[in-house]
Amino acid sequence: MQPVKMYTTAVCPYCIRAKQLLKARGVDAIEEIRIDMDPQERARMMAVTGRRTVPQIFIGDTHVGGCDDLVALDGRGGLMPLLQGAA
Repeated sequence: MQPVKMYTTAVCPYCIRAKQLLKARGVDAIEEIRIDMDPQERARMMAVTGRRTVPQIFIGDTHVGGCDDLVALDGRGGLMPLLQGAA
């Protein structure tokens, strides 16, 4: 299974939903980077993704996007192959 990294904040319903979906698909470990605790991480996230909102989700080296992007990827059947490293 590919490593999953997610930029989050403490109180973010979209972050919670994304984590629930990933866990439902068998992800047991998510590297969570709290941008509300570290302004440098927020700046890094914005530089890498070009986005200001959380969550920002990476599976392996692939930037998936936010929660809506993750749900759409799952709906198209692309999430499991990406998690398994086949995409």
